[in-house]
Amino acid sequence: MRILVTNDDGIDSIGLHVLVRAMCRLDGDHEVVVAAPDTEYSGAGASLGALHLIRPEVRVARIEGCTASAVWAVTGPPALCVMFSRLGAFGEPFDLVVSGINPGANVGRAVYHSGTVGAALTARSGGISAVAVSQAVAGMGIEGQGWDEMIADQHWQAAADVASSVVAEVAAVRPDVPVVVNVNVPNLPVADIKGWRYAAVGSAPPRAVASARLEPVAGTEDCFAVRMSWGDQIEAPPETDSGAIERDEVTISFLSRLEHTPRPDMTGIDAALDALVGSAP
Repeated sequence: MRILVTNDDGIDSIGLHVLVRAMCRLDGDHEVVVAAPDTEYSGAGASLGALHLIRPEVRVARIEGCTASAVWAVTGPPALCVMFSRLGAFGEPFDLVVSGINPGANVGRAVYHSGTVGAALTARSGGISAVAVSQAVAGMGIEGQGWDEMIADQHWQAAADVASSVVAEVAAVRPDVPVVVNVNVPNLPVADIKGWRYAAVGSAPPRAVASARLEPVAGTEDCFAVRMSWGDQIEAPPETDSGAIERDEVTISFLSRLEHTPRPDMTGIDAALDALVGSAP
């Protein structure tokens, strides 16, 4: 099995390195290849960038203590790394994509914006199952992100151990229909984690941006800086990913595809389009 490992925090992220070493230690016949952004792409979602402008480059990189067959740094977001892998830039087709370890729990609406999750969703769009791995940041994870000064005490190995268990099962099953498994791990040693659960995706992350205001930039006319403030921690229902991670439980969520939903009572749209272009035959 060929496993592609990527992330949205960049090729130098500690979380990526810990995850890669864990993937290289999996039992069985696995080849691990790393293709990750050359810099930070948190919040990039499943974006690819403007391909006609960015002219992406790929450079050889290194991760100490792993047996990956290749390590690449890409000048683009994680979804682009996955797309290039599907198109053959990094060799034969991959059987599984593993993305992470992201510092900051990707729960609630953070899954829409997460580059970690975006890489996994892009893999599924190309017919490949994927596992996204994120870890809570004690006290100050905002919208699925954790700043450098907040992650000095991350228990990275705990997240890597959980990821290894999940990835090993996905690799063994090899689902006929590609899946995206979103894994969130408390920032605790494994022995202190209070269990795990399958969780529904909540409506909000445990802590979110509460407000944004414009402040004039001194000495620059008509230019403003955006100042954000953080909201208080919310208490989400325990059956949601947001609630479970705040209760120190590992959360496992299978992310569905975007699907057609029943049409609401908005017949005005029908009339407006009939008048503009006529109804379809």
